[in-house]
Amino acid sequence: MKSSLQLLFQRRNTNMLLEFRITVILFFLVLLLAPPSVAQNSDDLEQMLRDSKTRAILVKNVQKAVVHIKVEKIMSISDGNPLNNPMELYNDEFFRRFFPELRPPKNQQPKKRQNPNREFRQEGMGSGSIINSKGYILTNHHVVGEANRILVILYDGTEKEAKLVGTDPESDIAVIKIDGNDLSVLPMGNSEEILVGEDVIAVGNPFGLIQSVTYGIISAKGRSNVGINEYENFIQTDAAINPGNSGGPLVSLRGEIIGVNSAIYTRSGGYQGIGFAVPINMARKVMQDLINKGSVSRGWLGVGIQDVSQDLAKAFQLENTKGSLITGVMQGTPAQKAGILKGDVVVRINDKSIRSSNHLRNVIANAGAFTEIEMELIRDGKTIILKLKLDERPRKPSQNKVAPQPKLELEQVEMLGMVVEKLDAETAKQLGIKPGVGVLIVAVKPGSPAEKAGLLPGMIVQEVERQSVVNLSKFKELISAINLEKGILLLITTANGSRYIFLQKGKQ
Repeated sequence: MKSSLQLLFQRRNTNMLLEFRITVILFFLVLLLAPPSVAQNSDDLEQMLRDSKTRAILVKNVQKAVVHIKVEKIMSISDGNPLNNPMELYNDEFFRRFFPELRPPKNQQPKKRQNPNREFRQEGMGSGSIINSKGYILTNHHVVGEANRILVILYDGTEKEAKLVGTDPESDIAVIKIDGNDLSVLPMGNSEEILVGEDVIAVGNPFGLIQSVTYGIISAKGRSNVGINEYENFIQTDAAINPGNSGGPLVSLRGEIIGVNSAIYTRSGGYQGIGFAVPINMARKVMQDLINKGSVSRGWLGVGIQDVSQDLAKAFQLENTKGSLITGVMQGTPAQKAGILKGDVVVRINDKSIRSSNHLRNVIANAGAFTEIEMELIRDGKTIILKLKLDERPRKPSQNKVAPQPKLELEQVEMLGMVVEKLDAETAKQLGIKPGVGVLIVAVKPGSPAEKAGLLPGMIVQEVERQSVVNLSKFKELISAINLEKGILLLITTANGSRYIFLQKGKQ
C-alpha cells in the first residue's frame, strides 16, 4: 500500500504531464492557424503600394488643371521704382510675402538715378488652377495684379496669353482667363468640412520647377492676424510651399481644391513647415464676384470691434472669451438701425458661432451686401436676438488721421500711470470725435499699468465703467468711486477706432 506522500507526488506528476501536453497542443494550433509573417508583411506592403499608386493617379489628374504663370511688368525710373535701385527690392510684394525677415542694410544710400526715361522689364512667376473649362484660372493678386503681360503654360507645355478678369488685393485672390474649350478643370471642395490633421497635396511651380508636388497635412484652420491680407482666414499646412507656389492649389485626397496657396512663414527665406492658403470657400465667393461683376461686393455692419480678453469677459459678464465685442456703432448703418450698442458681444451670425473679431468680420463680408442675417448677442449678461439687413462695404474707406500733439492744460488728472486733461474742440474735430465727450491722454509713465495695457499719449478716454466721460470733472467723479485695485473698464478711442481696455493696479 502506497504512502500518502507517494500518492501526492504521483498526482502532481500526472497534472504536470497533462499541462505540458495541453501547452504543446496549443502551440501547434497557433502555428497552424496563424498566417505566415512573410505573408502578413507582403499584404501590408501591397496595401501601401496601392495607396501610393492611388495618390499618384490623383496627382496626375490634378496636375492637368494646374498652370505655370509668368508675368512681366514694365517699369521706368520716372515711375519712382527704378530696378537699378537695390533698396526697391525690400518693398517688392514678392519678397515681402516670401522673405518677411528681409531688411535693408543700415545707412545704405540708393544710387543716383541714371537715364530717367529708361524702361525696365520686371519678371515674376506663380501658379494657378483652371476652374472652368472655358479658361478661367484662379490665382493670387500678388502674382498677376500689377502685370502688363501674363503668360500661362499648361500641363502639356502649351503657352497661352492671358488677360486679367479681376483682382481683389484685400483677399489676395485674382482671376485670369485664357482662350480654350474642354480644358481640364480642378473641382472645388468645401474648406469648412476639412479637419485639422487631414492629408493634403500642394501643386505648383516653386522656383520655376514646373508641376512640383508636395505632401502634408492641415496644421490649423482659421489663422488670422498674420498681417498679410486685409481679410484673413488662412488654412495652415506643412506641405512644402515656396516662391512660385503662389496661386497654386492646396488639394484634398478627393482631388478637390480646398485652398489657394498664398504665403509662407519663414526666417530663412525658404520652407520651414508653415504655409498659408486662402480657404476655397472664401476664394469662391471672391472669384464669382470678379467674373460676374468685375469687383468684389462685401457685407457691411458698420461697427468697431475687438476680441474678448479674460478681463473683458469678467467685466461684461461673459462665460468665456468667444465672440466679438462692439466698441462703436456708426450712424446710419445697419448696426445702428438694428439697435446694436457699444458693449454688446456678438456670439452668433445665422448658424455660425463667432470665435473672434476677425471671424465676425469675415462672416459679415462673405455674407454679401444686402443680405438678411440673424444675430445673437450678449448685452449685460442677457441674450438678445436681432434680425437685420447688411449694407455694402464702402469701396474706399476714409483715411485715418494722425492724432495731434496734445496741448498742455493747467488741470490734469493722473490714474494708474496715465495723465489726462480736457479734450478741446480742435483735437476732437481732427479725430472725428464729437466735441465735449472724453478726456485726452497726454502722458503715460514707463512701466505703469497704463503703459502695460497699451495706452499712449493722444488716445481719448470716452467711457469709464460703461459711463460717458463728458468732461474732466466727470472723469474725476467716476474714478473716485472705483476701487482701482480691482480694476477699471475704459473705452479708448483713437483715429483708428475704439476699443475696450481693462486697467488694473499691479496688472502685468
